Amino acid sequence: MRPLVATIDLAAIVHNYRLARRCAPGRQAFAVVKANAYGHGAREVVSVLHDEADGFAVASLEEAAEVRAMHAEARILLLEGCFSADELPMAAHLGLDLVLQGPEQVEALLAADLPRPLNVWLKLDSGMHRLGFSAEAIRELFPRLRGAAQVAELNLISHFACADERGHSMTELQLERFLELLDLDFDQRSLANSAAVVAIPAAHMDWLRPGIMLYGATPLVDLSAAELGLKPAMTLGAQLIAVRQVPAGESIGYGADWVATRPSRIGTVSCGYADGYPRQAPAGTPVWIGGRRVPLAGRVSMDMLMVDLTDLPGAAVGDAVELWGANLPVDEVARAAGTIGYELLTKVTARVPRRYHT
Repeated sequence: MRPLVATIDLAAIVHNYRLARRCAPGRQAFAVVKANAYGHGAREVVSVLHDEADGFAVASLEEAAEVRAMHAEARILLLEGCFSADELPMAAHLGLDLVLQGPEQVEALLAADLPRPLNVWLKLDSGMHRLGFSAEAIRELFPRLRGAAQVAELNLISHFACADERGHSMTELQLERFLELLDLDFDQRSLANSAAVVAIPAAHMDWLRPGIMLYGATPLVDLSAAELGLKPAMTLGAQLIAVRQVPAGESIGYGADWVATRPSRIGTVSCGYADGYPRQAPAGTPVWIGGRRVPLAGRVSMDMLMVDLTDLPGAAVGDAVELWGANLPVDEVARAAGTIGYELLTKVTARVPRRYHT
């Protein structure tokens, strides 16, 4: 087999979920498992959290059905709601918690003949302007939905735009807008994403929604996962498959834009952008080999990347390479590549085998 594997530490995910709960004693928490549990494997993550999580949050009906097949009782929150009226009977059959984020969804629900009522989460657009209703619209909709046969619980939800930047003025504004609606008699309320779970106690409400923190990446721009007590869940590991000497002045890789400034040892690694490693990662992006960081050299290829081993003379073909994980935080690699840990984790492709341990 090609020497590349994503090793998933399921015990780390349990640890991180418990940490989220400890940040907000007495609250419940939806474990966000959309996008195949951020690339970690929804089936495996739901299984390991089966007796831990109060509920799960997903982005589509297909994801919800996968979770329900593994957990008959858990609350499952459909974060974007149904995309058409045709999905509502299945949502009711699956017993989902349903977000309503636009007028079309409201009218479809109120016109639907459902086998049982749904727990509804009315979404406030508190400032992100991506989905949801204004505060005025929420007040107008509340009495219509409170008395509707299709509605069991009527709940309030919103989402932060800048909670990853502690002290951001937008976060304070969004929190104020949410709190202004608490005079309405909602059954449950949810506002806190991962960043708010660890940094904004006033946003904890009834239900938390930990996402990225479950997988051991930081939700904050100024504190690392380790500083928050999070454990990395995924280690993306490869091997050195070639090592060669390159004279000073010679270039390597596509575009010939990395040129050796000294006689160099260049290692080739069995991972590329077709595996999910970011093609935009520049030379100098760290890779972990032999107990230390070594820099990426040249452009990332589809199936391979190259590293400068000149200062690691003992490195040899067959040595283990960590692209990110237990020794090299995914957030550090993401920063070097000009992106975020979320993107790297969710983009690890299907051709990379996952191996699980607890």
